Amino acid sequence: MRRIAITNQKGGSGKTTTAVNLAAALGERKRRVLVMDLDPQCSATSWFGLKNSDKGIFGVFIENGNVTDIINNTNVPNVAVIPASPWLVGVEKALAGEVGAETILRRQLQHLPQDRWDYLVIDCPPALGILTVNALAAVTEVLVPVEAHVLALEGLAQLLQTVEVVKERLNPELEISGILACRVDGRTRHAQEVVEHLQGRFGNLVYNTVIRENVRLAECPSFGKPITQYDPRSYGAADYRALALEVIRQEQGRE
Repeated sequence: MRRIAITNQKGGSGKTTTAVNLAAALGERKRRVLVMDLDPQCSATSWFGLKNSDKGIFGVFIENGNVTDIINNTNVPNVAVIPASPWLVGVEKALAGEVGAETILRRQLQHLPQDRWDYLVIDCPPALGILTVNALAAVTEVLVPVEAHVLALEGLAQLLQTVEVVKERLNPELEISGILACRVDGRTRHAQEVVEHLQGRFGNLVYNTVIRENVRLAECPSFGKPITQYDPRSYGAADYRALALEVIRQEQGRE
């Protein structure tokens, strides 16, 4: 099971959009995907149509609940979800000073049957706090969505530094599996320059796929469907299907 954290501390970078729609596109390819929502805003949870998830993953962090007990099936083929709840807002305070708080999630994931899913995709909150550090300590890969705007590049450097610190202190297996340019408006020279800058600076770490600005992508959360179901012929669906293929192809070099 590949374990991938989708993270960027900057809001609006496309984390949840990527977590949900990449999972759906992988599901279309008969890959079994478990999505974990670690964001107190619960956007991925509600996107999958789960309205009342009780305490969700909060109970795993604070009450030593079993992560397998809160897995929910979805209406998206081959995709299940571990829901978030607004209770997660209190995790930082509740775990303050607790020894080993950074590795709670890694220990809990040992309860998951490793052959049941092909992917664990974690939607991280837009902050480099205890929840994101837990995700980075528990996975082997980081996928970084970056908005095609020059200001977004400043936060990327901080995130990459955090990944290196976590790799050194908590998780030597951690690697950046890819940087994804999101919300790319092909009509503007600025967006193209940002993508070119990413490619020049990070080379093969940048996915060939870019996620184009697409109104259908913005609409589909309101309907509780990923873009592959809401508008399967849209640019957004095409882009996330292309990303799914790139993610799958990464495995060929590892065999």
